[in-house]
Amino acid sequence: MQEQPEQADTPARNSEPAAQKPVDHLEFKARLLLAFTVLLIAGSALYLLYARGVFEPTQKLVLTTDDSEGVVAGMDMTFSGFAIGRVRGVELAKDGNVHITVDVARSDAHWLRTTSVFTLVRSLVGSTNLRAFSGVLTDPPLADGAVRPVLRGDATAEIPRVIAAAKDALDNVTALTAQDAALGASLANVKALTDKLKGPQGALGAVFGNEADARKLVAALDNTNALLLRLDTLTQRVDGLAAKADTQVFGEQGLVTDARATVQQLNGLLADTRASLKKMDAVLADVQAVGANVRSATDDLGALRGDVEANLRKIDGLINEINRKWPFARDTQIKLP
Repeated sequence: MQEQPEQADTPARNSEPAAQKPVDHLEFKARLLLAFTVLLIAGSALYLLYARGVFEPTQKLVLTTDDSEGVVAGMDMTFSGFAIGRVRGVELAKDGNVHITVDVARSDAHWLRTTSVFTLVRSLVGSTNLRAFSGVLTDPPLADGAVRPVLRGDATAEIPRVIAAAKDALDNVTALTAQDAALGASLANVKALTDKLKGPQGALGAVFGNEADARKLVAALDNTNALLLRLDTLTQRVDGLAAKADTQVFGEQGLVTDARATVQQLNGLLADTRASLKKMDAVLADVQAVGANVRSATDDLGALRGDVEANLRKIDGLINEINRKWPFARDTQIKLP
């Protein structure tokens, strides 16, 4: 019974020296781990510096401006949204301008030309942006160490002017909406004009200002319409009379037809008279040739004269008939030789 505990204690005593045995080369291993950690940190730093382009060859660019607010060392200069350079430092020159030194990677320097434009823009929200713009890429490249001006665009600088303009606009609106403002009087006049337009006289009452003048104008218009109606009736009557006159004068049995027939008869009588006169001329020639037979020629001349007088009486009767049918105002005379 007493030998069993002694046998149980023996393995426990043998395991204690094995647990307290020291690790071989512990200090060397710790130094090796520390060195590996340092090398890892240094390698990471070198990689970050390489990734940031610290070891990449660059060329110098100096930008001048009168205000460099918001520009800090390390900020990027972008071209079309890509960073092609980094601000190395900002210093104040002797002439009072600010010189911003930018390191541009040589691999990206071909984007900068002699005609490139550089801007410094400060937005309402966010940081300041330094940008480069090249319109013509065929121009000569920008030399190393070139000094170029930078154009500034400050959105916050317009805020006071915008606020002042807004204040002026509000003052104008307040002046327009005041009780004694001209706008209120104009609206009252417009309302009064609208009420007059809705009245019995309508637009006429609004134009003349009173109903009496408007009524006079309406009455004058009514009288004018009645007069126009009478004139229309009178015109129709005149047209009817003109139609009747055309029928009586220019119709088949009108005065013009009768006058034309009378004129034709008159032409016939005149032809007869002309023939008689020719006969008279022949007789007178015979009288001059044969002077001996004066009595015989005189008898012939009397007969011819009687014929002429008869023709003349016929012509006179026709002329009287023409004057009776168509009152021509002219004198017709026939003279005998």
